[in-house]
Amino acid sequence: MSKDLQSLTEALLGAARAAGAESADAIASRSTSVSIDVREGRLEQAERSEGIDIGLRVLIGKRQANVSASDTSPATLTMLAERAVAMAGEAPEDPYIGLADPSEITAETDATALELADPTPEPDPAALQRDAEAAEAAAFAVSGVTQVQSASAGYSASEVFLAATNGFTGGYRRTSRNLSCLAIAGTGDGMERDYDGEGRIFQADLRSADEIGRIAGERTVARLGAVQPPTGAFPVLFDERISSTLIGHLLSAANGASVARGQSFLRDRLGEAVLPAGLDLYEDPRRPRVSGSRLFDAEGLATRPRKIVDNGVLTGWTLDLATARKLDMASTANAARGISSPPSPSTWNVALTQSDKTRADLLRDMGTGLLVTSLIGSTINPNTGDYSRGASGFWIENGEIAYPVNECTIAGNLHDMLRRIVPANDARSHLSRVVPSLLVEGMTLAGK
Repeated sequence: MSKDLQSLTEALLGAARAAGAESADAIASRSTSVSIDVREGRLEQAERSEGIDIGLRVLIGKRQANVSASDTSPATLTMLAERAVAMAGEAPEDPYIGLADPSEITAETDATALELADPTPEPDPAALQRDAEAAEAAAFAVSGVTQVQSASAGYSASEVFLAATNGFTGGYRRTSRNLSCLAIAGTGDGMERDYDGEGRIFQADLRSADEIGRIAGERTVARLGAVQPPTGAFPVLFDERISSTLIGHLLSAANGASVARGQSFLRDRLGEAVLPAGLDLYEDPRRPRVSGSRLFDAEGLATRPRKIVDNGVLTGWTLDLATARKLDMASTANAARGISSPPSPSTWNVALTQSDKTRADLLRDMGTGLLVTSLIGSTINPNTGDYSRGASGFWIENGEIAYPVNECTIAGNLHDMLRRIVPANDARSHLSRVVPSLLVEGMTLAGK
């Protein structure tokens, strides 16, 4: 971890004390990103960015303020601290804010074992361009593809360091390597598009450009001739690509900030069944080579595995320190923060229990219904769980794909939907949300 970032956070804390802050925490980050887009075999756009950002939160009594900057000169640090203290003096009181007690913070900050950064050198832009060109060529090689809207390759690296006046210091480095392709087939009103892509920490783990481009092309061509499905009540199978959105709604409703505001359809369901018996929703912040992993949260507390849902039963909320105090609970070490914002609760890596059934098994079991591969728009009532989204995918008859469909809406209530989900076994283990395809019986489908 760069000593420069650590020195910056120490300087920010020193400036905050000198300006009159009673306590403070600081964050400094350095990031580099490279992005290459190609079109029709030629470079269309190349971008590179580098920068350092700093953030400071000061606390005076039960008042706080946050400031940030991208200038790291000593004069700026002093000005930031003075401005933050002046802002805190005018801020409303919040009885729940405050740093962690020194006895709560962790000393375990060496994240080497988590493998969050690829040690190999940053890829050359020419190598990124070759990957994007290969993905585009593979998509064009699929019969029926008429255009490739975008083929992109990118790399990013970031370092973050946090420090606080309670004694916590710690940081980590992350890298990411990305490749994606979006293809188009058909013309006019019959035009369809689909994509494939992947992001990995290690370049060596990334799927080949040929595979990504080919799958993008095949998915696109499979959508040609889409029509509206019938209206009625049918089973809906959420493809693995989009099934994590359902679990995302559960995670949002189990976020302590939503519960404390009374804006959660799960606010009165703690200790009750929210998923079918036998299903767990497990959070593990310490999985190697996964983008959501971390040893400590943004308030310096050690992260730890936990079951958000145990055998179908909701066991607790996702909490940072302030939200935990509001709810008279203990933090679950889930504080996240940005450069210019205070900590707030967020989940890390989660995984839903999978079954021994393949997606094909679930298609066969559903008989007639809808396989959803894409969702658009969103009307979700966070208080009631009422759910309505635009969808497209494939109509299923006799347990097999019959034809592509689009321009339809699926609706239900998340209370009922989550209690009825049937998981497959096709989740991708490298994602921070490991969620397989999910079958939901009896949804309302509005089509033709």
